[in-house]
Amino acid sequence: MAATRIVAEEAFAGEDKAPRTARGRKTLRKILDAALEEFGERGFSESSIVGITQRADVALGTFYTYFDSKEALFKALVSDMSARVRDHVAPALEAATDTLDGEQRALESYLQFAADHKQVYRIIDEAEFADPDAFEKHYRTTASRIAARLDAGKDKGELVAAGSPLDSEVEAWAIMGMNVFLGLRFAVWGDEDPAEVAQCANRLIRRGLER
Repeated sequence: MAATRIVAEEAFAGEDKAPRTARGRKTLRKILDAALEEFGERGFSESSIVGITQRADVALGTFYTYFDSKEALFKALVSDMSARVRDHVAPALEAATDTLDGEQRALESYLQFAADHKQVYRIIDEAEFADPDAFEKHYRTTASRIAARLDAGKDKGELVAAGSPLDSEVEAWAIMGMNVFLGLRFAVWGDEDPAEVAQCANRLIRRGLER
């Protein structure tokens, strides 16, 4: 949890807003979790600071201790959700036997996270309009992590060598796009076994990338 708190704090308007105590970080987490529910259910435009503080069971003045506005909170929430996905997937990647096994495990873990946090799709989608910079950063950083893993796999001789300087980036964005829509179909709209979905998707990737 500590890693996600640090990332969220980086989205504050200034260092004076960042919590410095365990109690402050706990309150911040309550506000972020309440914001996830509020924005996820009502959308950005219909959500209110009052609604968020009521869900978090904190005073209105407490909100402004951490955030200057609803927009600042939304920006922090996008960063927080992106970090939570990353941290949730990390242990699965560490257990991988090779690069593409890692991608399968990462997808399975992501599907599990999306099933438990269906609001993440609405949050990220709304970020395209409510905070375009956060929206772009979320996808760019996610794709860059995938590309780095693919590059490492190519260096080990596990994957087809790059034929173009763009190969890993193109492949990473393709894998990310696949994962996003598989999550929408099978974690948000459905409840199929994440392991089976990830295995099916991985067969497709292996046919295209495995050496």
